[in-house]
Amino acid sequence: MTANVNSKHLTLMTTQRIGIILNGVTGRMGTNQHLVRSILAIIRQGGIRVSDDLTLMPDPILTGRNASKLAALAAKHSCEKTGPLKTSTDLPVVLADSAYPIFFDASGTLQRARFVEMAVQAGKAIYCEKPTAVETREALRLADLCEKAGVKNGAVQDKLWLPGLRKLALLQSQGFFGRILSVRGEFGYWVFTGEHEGQPAQRPSWNYRKADGGGIIVDMLCHWRYVIDNLFGEVKSVSCLGATHIPERRDEKGVPYDCDTDDACYATFETERGIVCQFNSSWTVRVRRDDLFTMQVDGTHGSAIVGLRKCWFQSLAGTPKPVWNPDVDSPINHYDHWQEVPDTADYDNAFKVQWELFIKHVALDTPFRWNLREGAKGVQLAELGLQSWAERRWLEVPALV
Repeated sequence: MTANVNSKHLTLMTTQRIGIILNGVTGRMGTNQHLVRSILAIIRQGGIRVSDDLTLMPDPILTGRNASKLAALAAKHSCEKTGPLKTSTDLPVVLADSAYPIFFDASGTLQRARFVEMAVQAGKAIYCEKPTAVETREALRLADLCEKAGVKNGAVQDKLWLPGLRKLALLQSQGFFGRILSVRGEFGYWVFTGEHEGQPAQRPSWNYRKADGGGIIVDMLCHWRYVIDNLFGEVKSVSCLGATHIPERRDEKGVPYDCDTDDACYATFETERGIVCQFNSSWTVRVRRDDLFTMQVDGTHGSAIVGLRKCWFQSLAGTPKPVWNPDVDSPINHYDHWQEVPDTADYDNAFKVQWELFIKHVALDTPFRWNLREGAKGVQLAELGLQSWAERRWLEVPALV
């Protein structure tokens, strides 16, 4: 407890420690987005200041199977501000410690259920990376397990807090688009196969093996579900075509292996509001657009294009009048007719924003609607996407119960 003194009164500032078990964060995403850019960033900023009287301070412990990896990660990121990072390979012992009310899992998707079950039994609040499972019934089972045990729970839905999407939501709230007609999303980049010296693969090999929970449909349709649901209305139907464009890659040791799951997918969704959304996702595409992810929204009164951080818009009044003539270069530079939404607020790391909301939810019982049941909707859409590809047809998306 610290005391802040001014001329009028004495204020006692309470810092509440929040113990957090970070399980499986030695992987790329877990280390970069959850440990370094979220939890450690919160610690370095002085915690989450809730009011003049209260600050919530994360106190993490890293858990996993490999003691040397954990020790190396802790040594690399320990500093004067964070102090020495604690580690353990004995998860049951850590789960039994009441000093850690939050359990977070970023392990492999196929291992997640066992860890969630252990955390529920220990009475922890549970926060998970997506996808929460590879089958809808399993994702729902985990949600039911948490709900019946009465433990707070959440699933990572980070893209909702990307600056580009927040700027898009601002345009929507001001009625800029009129009636939204359609959405076009492009995501992806070229992932090296690992066969050429000097071009190592920048994604792990398990991403391309079905037995390990790989595949871009399972990965990305979970994202597109919560993006579409939150911005354009609940998804009511889907048509999806997957592809394994590159059938062989090399693993982390340079050994060739067969790719038996999708590395690209081409999906169309229809929402309850009648908005048609098309999303292409690919690890076999070279980028010539504004960002690794772009999304265009067209409405009767205006359009917008968003990237991860930027958002450009064009109003009906500012729309040029092109004439089709393939025999001459276009007299219109179409890029000139778009304006950029300025930064009028501070946009923090998207993962960190959701982490702060979840910590406050656990400590203060503030609202948090992005729970495991919402995460199960993403798993459902991915599973239906795979079924649509296999059966070559549109499928309805039933409400989850």
